[in-house]
Amino acid sequence: MSDTPFFSVLIINYNGGTYLQKAINSLAAQTFQNFETIIIDNDSTDGSMNGLDVSALPHCDIDLLGRNSGFAEGNNIAAKKARGEWLALLNADAEAATDWLATLANSIAAHPDCRMFASTQLSMDDNDILDGIGDGYTIWGFAWRGGYHRPAREIPEAGETFAPCGASAVYHRETFLTYGGFEERYFCFMEDVDLGFRMRLAGEYCLLQPDAIVQHKGGGLSGEASEFSVYHGARNRVWTYIGNMPAVLLWLTLPGHLALTAYLLIRYIGTPYSGYVWKGTKDGWREAFTFRRERKALRSNKRSVTLSGLSRMFHWNIFAMSQHRSAVRPTNRR
Repeated sequence: MSDTPFFSVLIINYNGGTYLQKAINSLAAQTFQNFETIIIDNDSTDGSMNGLDVSALPHCDIDLLGRNSGFAEGNNIAAKKARGEWLALLNADAEAATDWLATLANSIAAHPDCRMFASTQLSMDDNDILDGIGDGYTIWGFAWRGGYHRPAREIPEAGETFAPCGASAVYHRETFLTYGGFEERYFCFMEDVDLGFRMRLAGEYCLLQPDAIVQHKGGGLSGEASEFSVYHGARNRVWTYIGNMPAVLLWLTLPGHLALTAYLLIRYIGTPYSGYVWKGTKDGWREAFTFRRERKALRSNKRSVTLSGLSRMFHWNIFAMSQHRSAVRPTNRR
């Protein structure tokens, strides 16, 4: 590895159990070895850091924070430590294919103006099922993980998607830091979509590289559906929409957003999570317009995309979201 590695692979661990060592082993087996690994441990209590073997990695830095910083702040801490030109995020409950970094390096070389890339995520339990192929975002302020739980045969060609899923996202380090990294108040969930939104307002774009593959447990650490994930997802969804959407589009789409929110609240009635989706939505709206005022300069001074151009980045069809269809569109960028 050179003094300045090409990639800094960031892993945020919180009670990762045996998954963490498997993630490390998958990195050690990479065909592209010009990378460092930075592990931030969020005060795990399950012993996952005890006896962790990182000896096969080119270089590894471990930071035992002694507190739970969440996924958002944890990655920001790691990004500031990183020496690599590019940040490659890998969940502690994910395993990378041996050519994951090599494939991404080739895609970066082929698209020198692109500053964020999405990987193909397969279900760790069944490689014939997708875990995700980039994140989509509707004009109505709702995000979804493209391809989630759909057949792997639906993996699309390389193309543009709204944002990368944080479990295997790749960002140009300097660009990541320029845009402030992840919003730390989110703690976790939706921070990847929020950052993607902010970067897209400034004219950046995201490419899915279908051959860059990781296997992801999906909820292996937090639970696919849990009080924690439902609450943070509901709250952070409001903040992302209200904080980033330009005023004209916000007022045009607000009725649709409220209608979809009402539908979501009704759908959760009678489930164990109904109170958490309600509390998350309520807490999101309580601080939404304070959040929006804080983001005013970003939406105006830093926005380089026209409203018509921005509206074309979004998906208008809510059924694409509800059915978790691919959010990847063909691109002619070179």
